[in-house]
Amino acid sequence: MLAYVLYSGGLDSGLAIKLIQEQGLKVVGVHFVSPFFGNPNFCKKISREQNFKLIIKKVDKKYLKILRKPKYGFGSQMNPCLDCHIYMLKEMKKIAKNNIIVTGEVLGQRPMSQKLHDFKLIEKELKMKNKILRPLSAKLLPETVYEKNGIIDRKNLLEIKGRGRKKQLNLAKKYKLKFLSPAGGCLLTDKEFSKKLKDLFEHKKRISKTDLELLKVGRHFRIGKNKIVVGRNEMENKKIEKLRKKGDFIFKVEGIGPTTLLQGEKNKESIKLAAALTLFYSDEKDSPVRYGKTPNKKIRIKKPEREEIEKFRI
Repeated sequence: MLAYVLYSGGLDSGLAIKLIQEQGLKVVGVHFVSPFFGNPNFCKKISREQNFKLIIKKVDKKYLKILRKPKYGFGSQMNPCLDCHIYMLKEMKKIAKNNIIVTGEVLGQRPMSQKLHDFKLIEKELKMKNKILRPLSAKLLPETVYEKNGIIDRKNLLEIKGRGRKKQLNLAKKYKLKFLSPAGGCLLTDKEFSKKLKDLFEHKKRISKTDLELLKVGRHFRIGKNKIVVGRNEMENKKIEKLRKKGDFIFKVEGIGPTTLLQGEKNKESIKLAAALTLFYSDEKDSPVRYGKTPNKKIRIKKPEREEIEKFRI
């Protein structure tokens, strides 16, 4: 029998793998990747070093539907933690078939998805009562079928609970475990990113991968049905150029300044604002702004005050 572990690359899921390997079972890590989370290169490296097979699984269109309207709601931002976890475990169930499903969840660590009630709810949704093994908190939870059947030795599992990570960090030292920092986690928990995503959902029904990638770069502004994205540095300027769609307008000053993208209707008001934003974030005091699909048109505009532009910021 194999153990399929939901592996994020973080501390808890890394420890879960170690605990299962100590039980003498072969581990298959399952790492989910989306525009909002995932670090497949790091996880591949760790899987080679720690001798376990790794499956990289990209989220599908169903995930965006969940994100628009999660059954169990959002956290502090656009993070549907419980729905997200259920989605990933349902996908894992298809892959694992009759093998063991393991997670690095810790009882009481996350208020939205790691309470005892949440664990029971997840198992009910998956029709897997007592069939999801959580080795870090196992001794505080009902026995799984794998413990009852002697496949897993309960004595060697843990009883960690709460938001502190002292015990996990001590274990990580023991195992010489490499793991990702929690700060590099899910973008859906980020306040500024969540604002941009919410705005995108409100103004667009069909969302592409490009739309989501664009949320990660630049300063975002909204005027009616039009969205304007202003690059913050050379790297973002290049990415904005790469992510532009066929009908989008590009704006640039004749000097040192950002690349600006205008999506939506190309009317006088939106063109004027995009040009003003381009000039405002440039090093130029008075420069014509080039714009258009190429861009080959020119517009002259007065450099705006900050208050004039902030009211359009997403």
